[in-house]
Parts: sequence; structure tokens; C-alpha cells
Amino acid sequence: MAKVRKILFLIVLLLNLPCLGLAEEYQLQYFLSRPSSKTNDLSNQERTDLLRGIEESLQRVQQSHVRLISVIQSGEVELRYQEGKLWMSKAEEDLKSIESGRQQVKLLKEKPGDLVAAVVLYKFLKDLVFNLSAFNTEPSFTSFVGDLAPELMLWTEPVFYQLYLLPLSQAKNIEKKTEVKPPVEMKPPKQEKPPKQEKKPALKSK
Repeated sequence: MAKVRKILFLIVLLLNLPCLGLAEEYQLQYFLSRPSSKTNDLSNQERTDLLRGIEESLQRVQQSHVRLISVIQSGEVELRYQEGKLWMSKAEEDLKSIESGRQQVKLLKEKPGDLVAAVVLYKFLKDLVFNLSAFNTEPSFTSFVGDLAPELMLWTEPVFYQLYLLPLSQAKNIEKKTEVKPPVEMKPPKQEKPPKQEKKPALKSK
């Protein structure tokens, strides 16, 4: 069921490509196609739009989880006590991941080359995708979660390639180019010793 929703989401995304192309800002589809076509750094505008897109996705996930927590607590969704407790813990865990993800986005805005922030953000996004997919397996939660799991999954790709892998590769290349080789030790030439002169035997007196 989750695979069908992901396919439908991709179809809707592709159908809306002409509209996305008219917008000034860079959209998700642009970043999905970029890794295979470009190897240079993101421009300031590209980076800004990428981080903004992630923030907007995190905002939508947060809104869905606020609604999920509300319906679970109110008993609007019929669940056994242990099931409700399990889903509540997952929702609360996701809210922490969302907040942590926002902190990493903030760090990446301040320090574009922060590789640690990039990989931590990638991890939080993957955790959210996993839990959102789990929520989608429960029919009572499907209407609240919708296509958030496949959408967020698509955002993880440019985060990994454009914010972590590519900068890491470029940093290693620069390090190799600027590597200073130790100076070769010059040894003084060996001085040749003069040949030993053979002593002539003394002449005997007659």
C-alpha cells in the first residue's frame, strides 16, 4: 500500500513539473536530477531553496503529528491501551527528530560546509521516513500521514549528495592538491680518499 502511494506521489510530482519550472525558486525535482548532471557546489540560491524545502516538509510532518497525538489522546481513534501508548511514543520521538532536524538546517545555513550537520540531518530524515511508513500501515492514521513518507524520502537524496557527499569529495581533492611533500634530504658527496702510495724498499749500501 505504501509503495502505491509513493508511485502516485511521483506521478503527481511529474505532472506538475511544467508549473514548477515557472517558479523562480528551485524545487524538489531540480535537486533530484542535479546529482547526475552537476558536480560543482550549490549556489547560494540553490542551497537556500534546498534548506527551505526541507524545512517546509518538516513543518508538514509536525502538523500531521500534532493531529495524530490529538486523536490518540482523545480516543477518536479506537486503539488498545498498549497500541495507543506505542503510537504516542513514536509520535513524540518524531517531534524530537523534527526539532533536531531544524537545528541542523539552521547550522547548515550558518555554516554551509558543516558535514557533521549534513549527515545528522540525513539520519533524522531517514528516521522520520521509517516512522511515517509505520504510521501508514495503520488504516486509522493513513488520512493524517498521507504521502509525507515518500515526499520526505525524496528530500533525503539531495541532502546526502549535495550537502554531504559532494563537499566531502571536494574537500579531499583540495587536501590532496595542497599536501606538502617532505623535502628530500641531500647528502653531501662522498670524498674520495687519495690512493695509498707504496713505500719503496730502502737501497742497501755496498
